[in-house]
Amino acid sequence: MADTKREIERKYEAEPGTRLPDLTAVRGVAAVLDRGVAELDAVYYDTPDLRLAAASVTLRRRTGGADAGWHLKLPVAPGVRDEVHAPLADDVPRDLADLVRARTRGAALVPLVRLRSHRDVRHLVDDRGDLLAEASTDTVRAERLTGGDGGTVEWTEIEVELADGADPAVLDAVDKRLRKKGLAPSRASSKLAKALDHTGRRPPRAPEPDGTAGGHLLAHLREQADLLAAHDAAVRRDLPDSVHQMRVATRRLRSAFRTYRKFLDRSATDPVAAELKWLAGELGADRDQEVLTERLTSHVDALPVTLLLGPVRARLRAWSAAGRVRVRARTLAVLDGERYTALLDALDALLADPPLRPAAAGAADEALPAAVLREYDRLAARVDRALALPPGQDRDVALHEARKAAKRVRYAAEAAAPVLGKRGKRFTKGVKAVQKVLGEHQDSVVAREALRDLAIQAHASGETAFTWGLLHGREAARADDCERRLPEVWAKVTAGKPRRL
Repeated sequence: MADTKREIERKYEAEPGTRLPDLTAVRGVAAVLDRGVAELDAVYYDTPDLRLAAASVTLRRRTGGADAGWHLKLPVAPGVRDEVHAPLADDVPRDLADLVRARTRGAALVPLVRLRSHRDVRHLVDDRGDLLAEASTDTVRAERLTGGDGGTVEWTEIEVELADGADPAVLDAVDKRLRKKGLAPSRASSKLAKALDHTGRRPPRAPEPDGTAGGHLLAHLREQADLLAAHDAAVRRDLPDSVHQMRVATRRLRSAFRTYRKFLDRSATDPVAAELKWLAGELGADRDQEVLTERLTSHVDALPVTLLLGPVRARLRAWSAAGRVRVRARTLAVLDGERYTALLDALDALLADPPLRPAAAGAADEALPAAVLREYDRLAARVDRALALPPGQDRDVALHEARKAAKRVRYAAEAAAPVLGKRGKRFTKGVKAVQKVLGEHQDSVVAREALRDLAIQAHASGETAFTWGLLHGREAARADDCERRLPEVWAKVTAGKPRRL
């Protein structure tokens, strides 16, 4: 994978000829060093219908400056992006093309805009000479290459980028100084966004919710569909928790289709929901391996060395590595496959022409809460059934079913959050507590199965299985503790359940 850098920056509007104000008065800045002028020439690529720009993703080929090459910028938070670098080449590097595959889906990446920048660079350093931030005054000339009205536009802006490892408070202090000198934050999220605004059509934007149940539901579905595509890139980069977050997006979509089926035509949503279930299942192997490894490693680390009999750590590492390689290859094969691409296309088509039923025209603040409470009633039935069973395998299965129902209630409440208010937040918090206890119980069930397998492998190799048996017993005790705590946690939810949200 190409090199990646976390970019944290602020941009400011400036008039032609604007000079960078004196920043030595900023707390912590001991000196501002002149680092000369760079001439940058960047060509930005996108699909003809601006799929990357619509997702605030930028892909460029840039020459000049210290980091010539291909740069893919993926949004993380406002003012924060991950910049993935690849060496300079004529064509889009495959590594970068793969990272935006969930956005492009086979559509060609074509030259969109050319930006030529005259960059006057200053380094802000502390009293030890360590770099705090880079401030630059950019004079930019943008030329539309594909689509739009053509033509060119010029502007000046000031950009302040935090140095690697520096305190983000530096940007706040610089911001205060620049605002005091009359500079305003840029209205555009990036140079490309500003160029598109001035040289042709903007990328499409999703409509705002209109106060109806359907309007709010569609906004939620579009958000989750966008997160699904965004997490695709994170999974390909093997970022921590990325598989889990991608899987959650699939579950939230399926949950919304189920909970709010009164507002959506099931003949259109059921096929998409079935494919989302398939994808969640494929991602599950990777996620389960990740969770199990973390859990078992932490438990082994917590044991006194006198209880670690045999090559416990070595066996756990080998087991984890073998499983990780296997499931990682499978996950990437799924993301590169035609079935996954077809799912994304089907989801886009559904949201572009939503199959709303007449009930979707009802007021959101009445229709959505009622759907959440119906999911709650299903959860209550499953919890009551599980608690009525004696301890054992049947109860474990029933508790797992209750856990899945708790997730659906939570996801339903999150989808309706804009209209639920404070009562909804308290309700969601209580359901989340129930889900946590049930989740801990299920994690223990899965961990015990893995520990049994590890004990069998150890015994077959002539090793003692004592430590694996000890850990198995401790996991059983954790499960028992969850079962003891569940009635109390559940009672708090039932006692505080509002008649209407």
